[in-house]
Amino acid sequence: MSLETTVPATPSQQPPKAPPLKALVSRLAGNPLGGVIAALVIIFGASCALSPHFLTTFNMVIIARALAFIGLVTIGQSILMILGELDLSVGAIGGLAGVVGGILMVQLGLNPWLSLGLCLLMGGACGLLNGALITQLRLHSLVLTIGMAGVYGGANLVATKGVAITGVPRDITFLGRGLVMGVPVPFLVLLVCLAIVAFVMLRTPVGRYIYAIGSNPDAARMLGIRVNAIRMGAFALAGFLSALAGILMVARLGTAQPSIGDTWVLGPIAAAVIGGVATTGGIGSPIGAVLGAVIIGIIEDIIVLFGISPYWQSVVSGGIVVLAISFDALARRYLNRDAV
Repeated sequence: MSLETTVPATPSQQPPKAPPLKALVSRLAGNPLGGVIAALVIIFGASCALSPHFLTTFNMVIIARALAFIGLVTIGQSILMILGELDLSVGAIGGLAGVVGGILMVQLGLNPWLSLGLCLLMGGACGLLNGALITQLRLHSLVLTIGMAGVYGGANLVATKGVAITGVPRDITFLGRGLVMGVPVPFLVLLVCLAIVAFVMLRTPVGRYIYAIGSNPDAARMLGIRVNAIRMGAFALAGFLSALAGILMVARLGTAQPSIGDTWVLGPIAAAVIGGVATTGGIGSPIGAVLGAVIIGIIEDIIVLFGISPYWQSVVSGGIVVLAISFDALARRYLNRDAV
């Protein structure tokens, strides 16, 4: 009779569970869009509860139309931030493009659609000039674009003498005021541009090169990536999108205002930071940046609905940037605490 030895079964070893707070932070940090989507849902729900006028068709159209202009600038700015660059002249480029479009259409009588095309090319050329000066002269983008903002803004005032250009043809006002199945045309333009840029960033070699340059430009150069050419192209794209936003704003207002673009400097940077774009480069996405712009747009809309002075919008935008950067730094420090 054989004896069988029974070995007691040992419970399967499982990794220790992380504390709930750390698990939540890890999950949000691990998903590039998790944090901004969660914040957007919370803010949207709170806005619905705070004001009965928030979740109405009229108000949603207002938010979508306002988002389109700042969103286009945010897309270009986010790509530059992923590269580790920054362009503070995007607002001035948008304003100059709008003014030039008004001059071509109203004062020179040029075909409106041809005028718009020329303005888009001019915006891309202004951005390309910024990129060329930065790469060829090895200048810091922050310092250079501050100076170029003065150049483009000064050219705007020289061309208009500070007076709005009225009489924009009705042929193009549909671009700024029209609706397609209840959706503002500028918002549809934003969605198309975002889809194209997101595809390039996530599905093409150019997008991978941009992330590589933002993470380590020297290593990217050693791998044979044309770092300067891609940086110049990114600045050109930012100028192009800013000009598009300026043209759509002219179509929305029906006049070419010299003040167009004055508020398009801090807002896009704040939106990109909220959307998870790292200020040091190499991290983030244009989709997250636009979602950050949605958050700012909702907050600014609530400010208006409650009758608070619109001058508080700049205070709110600046505060959001500080909070977003602080939260990102604290979250990363908390996750890496055990590794130090």
